[in-house]
Amino acid sequence: MNKNFDIKETTLAVDINEATQAVKENRFQDALKVLEISLTEHPDHIDSLYLAGVCSRYLKKYDESKKYIESLLSYAPDMGRAYQELAHINRDMGNEEKAISNYRQACELNPALLSSWVSLFEYFQKNNNKPASDHAIEQINKLKSLPNILLYIDQIMNEGRLGVAELKCREFLKKNPTHTYAMSQLSEIANRLGHFDDAEILLEKAVQFKPDDGELRMKYALILRKKQKFAKTMEQVNILCEKYPDNLAYQAQKASEIMQNGDHEDAIGLFDKILEKNPHNFSTYTSKGHAEKTLGRSEDAIKSYQSAYKIRPDHGEAFFSLANLKTYSFSDPELTNMKEQIQRVDLSLRDKAYFHFALAQGYEANKQYDDAFFHLKNGNQIKRDQSKYSIERMDDELQAQIDVCNEEFFENIGQGGNTTKDPIFILGLPRAGSTLIEQILASHSMIDGTLELPNILSLAQSLRGGDIYGKLGNYPKSMQNLTLDQRDDMGKKFIEDTQMHRDKAPMFTDKMPNNFRHIGLIHLIMPNAKIIDARRYPLDCCFSMFKQLFAQGQEFTYGLEEAASYYNSYVKLMDHWDQVIPNKVLRVNNEDVINDLEGQVKRILNYIEVPFEEGCISFHETDRSVRTASSEQVRQPINKKGMGRWKPYAKHLKPLVDSLDSSLLHPEDIALINS
Repeated sequence: MNKNFDIKETTLAVDINEATQAVKENRFQDALKVLEISLTEHPDHIDSLYLAGVCSRYLKKYDESKKYIESLLSYAPDMGRAYQELAHINRDMGNEEKAISNYRQACELNPALLSSWVSLFEYFQKNNNKPASDHAIEQINKLKSLPNILLYIDQIMNEGRLGVAELKCREFLKKNPTHTYAMSQLSEIANRLGHFDDAEILLEKAVQFKPDDGELRMKYALILRKKQKFAKTMEQVNILCEKYPDNLAYQAQKASEIMQNGDHEDAIGLFDKILEKNPHNFSTYTSKGHAEKTLGRSEDAIKSYQSAYKIRPDHGEAFFSLANLKTYSFSDPELTNMKEQIQRVDLSLRDKAYFHFALAQGYEANKQYDDAFFHLKNGNQIKRDQSKYSIERMDDELQAQIDVCNEEFFENIGQGGNTTKDPIFILGLPRAGSTLIEQILASHSMIDGTLELPNILSLAQSLRGGDIYGKLGNYPKSMQNLTLDQRDDMGKKFIEDTQMHRDKAPMFTDKMPNNFRHIGLIHLIMPNAKIIDARRYPLDCCFSMFKQLFAQGQEFTYGLEEAASYYNSYVKLMDHWDQVIPNKVLRVNNEDVINDLEGQVKRILNYIEVPFEEGCISFHETDRSVRTASSEQVRQPINKKGMGRWKPYAKHLKPLVDSLDSSLLHPEDIALINS
């Protein structure tokens, strides 16, 4: 069986090589004959479909060419070269506007496609769009100056072949150690693999070598932002805006950074100035909507999101943002538009996922639960296919905490760490009620509400040592070697690095849910820190996670089995912390808060050791920025709307209930799902 497979693979490789050589020699008919035979056995082979489309176009068989490329896009919807080829077809057929739209998509997915930039430049010049044409010619000149190997690396990197791209990039950098474009490429590979420290170091050096490269500096700013080094990010963005005052993209980034730093009114003002100069900038309308939503100005946010999709009807983020308000009801024309967009072959996976999640909300509002689940399942499938998440790898990572951080570990390492009492860690799972607890605490005069801070996760990553690219590495074993001075310094650094997010209160919250994986580390470096475990009934919690499209970092939510497994492992690890560090963590059940708000508020404040304040009961009246998906809910009085929302979907949830630990579930709920 394996031998036959090897023979087929060898035959396919020979066919592709033969067809590729024929294309290079302009023997398009000969190449197409080989490819047609190959595609009968391998109809989903991406390179064969691409070459068949190219050959058919050169032979002026435009309809056939389009069919090949559309078939290719059904297998690889985010392949930049496929959009470029589709653009060439539409151009040759005389459909200029459609071609330009495809060229834009091609450059968005793969910025190294020279032919697409040339076509865009010619179009922008013809239409007197000077800023756009200047940007296009800048890209053209840069790409023309690059060695072919770097263009090839861009191509394979943007088609997901990161391993090969990394290898070739490192080989090039050994011979050309100061080549800033190659450094930028390697940083992007590290970024996509989640190794942000590596990406930051590479880009910092690249900017030093080439300080006037705006695009390079922008990439550096974005990785700093991803690491939530907001002061450094703003510094870089300010440099960009000073050097290039007419660049609206840099101005928009500055507005985003201002918003990130909490000055949402100033950000909205800058977004408005950008829109005065370019009223068709749909992404600026979307960003403005995000700022308005954070301030609780839902009606203004709705208008901004609607303005965005009116300019670009396939702008999936605008529709998802409306759905993500949790209080918006789509009109029939909006639902119709979304259904039409999602049928398009040339819609990017990113937009397609947005539309699926938005449609799920729309159908749920109409009580069409089967249709809603269909879109939830498909939206999550897109994200799961893109994710490298592994249940087994996550289980191993959480089990390592249990194996290393046992009772003997804490006895041997003894007392120590920074004595600060400032931080309150609210952790657990997403959609478990942590935003509600944060809002309650932030309503207290002695507590500042901040963000989901990445500092503990970054510290844990740094303790992996030489480990990169997905292995467990030295952490958590490396904690065994921490000295008292190191523990104190780490705790002190955490307080210093998070100071920028605080106001004047003596205590502050850190609402990063994934910190539950690192309670041992938190205890070692800040033994007096308070830790609250926000917990929610598993069916409510897991299904709510499955329904929510998270920006990043929560890949376990993209499948019912994955969510259930993660919930089980989370409970197991929290039980372990309770055993080895007793009375360290306060567990707060979302259902208890809903059923007895005042009692639970007093219990939480007593644990934190601050006096009771009435404002914590009327938390929904607290005027503060809330950036999570629950921002609208926590501005309403306590209610039971979120309880049991999985029940209309019960017949679809057998994979969830089969994977969850049955001891955590109510027997009647198991019976309902299994009925």
